[in-house]
Amino acid sequence: MNFWELITGNDMKRELKVFESRVKKLPTEYQAAWGEIDANLWHYSNFTGRNLMPILDGVLGLLEETAADGQSVQEVLGDDIKGFCSALAGEEGAKTYRDKWREQLNNNIAKKLGK
Repeated sequence: MNFWELITGNDMKRELKVFESRVKKLPTEYQAAWGEIDANLWHYSNFTGRNLMPILDGVLGLLEETAADGQSVQEVLGDDIKGFCSALAGEEGAKTYRDKWREQLNNNIAKKLGK
């Protein structure tokens, strides 16, 4: 990856387009589940989002394999997709980037106030 791709995020855009083409080959219920997973996982990204690319690739691979085996989405992911995403991000109750920034801001303010 060259510097320009790193700065502009073109490498990630290409990967996401590949993911989209793979998702279109899945059954409808899997596509809907992917949409929810995709929306929920981005809350756990770092500043660039590059930390999620291997996770997204792994989840999409799981969905492709289970769809090929004929399993339903509920059998694979359960009813709590948000909880599934939280578990993928590290642990139950994992911090989002907003939580991390809020904590950092509170720590900086506390230091300035001398507490």
